[in-house]
Amino acid sequence: MRGVEVSVVHVYANYPTYDWVGAAESGQEGVACVDDAARAAVLCLRAFELRKDRDCLERARGYLRFVLQMQAPNGEFYNFIFGDGTINRVGKTSAKSFGWWAARGVWAMSTGARILGPADPALADTLKRAVRRSLPHVRQLLARYRHFARLGNYRAPRWLLYDSGADATSELLLGLLEFYRVNPDTSLAGVILRLSEGLTAMQDGNAYTYPYGLHRSWETMWHMWGNSQTDALASAGMLLKSPGLTRSAELEARSFYPRLLAEGFIKEMDVARTGSSLRFEQIAYAVRPMAAGLARLFETTGKREYAVMAGLAASWFTGNNPAGALMYDSTTGRGLDGVRDSGTVNLNSGAESTVEALLTLLEVEKFPEARGYLRYRRITGTSTPSEVWALFRDPGLHELVLRLDAQAAVLQILEGDEAARFVRGRQPR
Repeated sequence: MRGVEVSVVHVYANYPTYDWVGAAESGQEGVACVDDAARAAVLCLRAFELRKDRDCLERARGYLRFVLQMQAPNGEFYNFIFGDGTINRVGKTSAKSFGWWAARGVWAMSTGARILGPADPALADTLKRAVRRSLPHVRQLLARYRHFARLGNYRAPRWLLYDSGADATSELLLGLLEFYRVNPDTSLAGVILRLSEGLTAMQDGNAYTYPYGLHRSWETMWHMWGNSQTDALASAGMLLKSPGLTRSAELEARSFYPRLLAEGFIKEMDVARTGSSLRFEQIAYAVRPMAAGLARLFETTGKREYAVMAGLAASWFTGNNPAGALMYDSTTGRGLDGVRDSGTVNLNSGAESTVEALLTLLEVEKFPEARGYLRYRRITGTSTPSEVWALFRDPGLHELVLRLDAQAAVLQILEGDEAARFVRGRQPR
């Protein structure tokens, strides 16, 4: 690739052989992309940081070289390469732009700049320069700062990626926050705060009022995949000492996430149309933002309930899902592509699924307070506007009740005898 040796992550691996294959529309897309390589770089960098895994360090370098080669001189990014190593410059999901794949590119390069500083200062400096090339595109978003569009009863900020793309912007923010750690200037802090303000403007409701404190993804749509707002806002609140951002992250975690854990995950919904939600397909990329965000809130606030919920969210990979299937194979490190319905699993194993599964478990398992809940299963649950509760049980028959008193905005974790008494009290007489 331009005479530079890089590492790539092949987009798809299909059941039953799991041999590498090209993208489904390889004529328009390609065999590898920034979307996957950037996430793989973040995974390997965190594995090196948390576990001192030298093999992961070498892998991260290769993925980062790929990301660097896909950045255009003006700071935008291409996404896909074809099988011969040439860049797809014209495909709809690959053309030079500053959107989803650029956000992930900035995240990977910024994480590398921070973590590789002591281990590989030359590469770290190259990554810093590359991030700086992209910053004008970030600042350009703020030309519309405090401009809103009215969408029925909702409003949408216009200074995010894709106008109101809080989902893509949250992943961009994960990168900007990493870069701020190695480049803590007030100008960048201001950019982060204004983008974070855009995320909070996409939040509606509270523990008792629909749509229960969630952060919309784009316009009036919410979807579970890629919604890293809790993670980004918790991190920004801690790093920039902005309690309001932490409160926004906590509102979603305490008001909306208990409903997902009690009722089961959903794919997407239009919050402007009550009852419009779709439950399937459920994918690893939907679980990671929630589980990692809860882990980050635990790290930020020290509140144990977030660690417990992070473990319960990540238990989707170990069988706590509608199909009751193992979605992560610990013997191979493979993540499966999704749960199609209550009885059907997509047995393919693409790059996104595997990387997102590994990154989720890496971020959750580092906390013993979360790790202990990865084997729990939801037994029963109920949700009303005023109260949400669910009973979970692990293979050792230990029980846990997650309860939200929505009217009082009180979240409880009940275990052991407390859980048993609560459940007995809810049984019909």
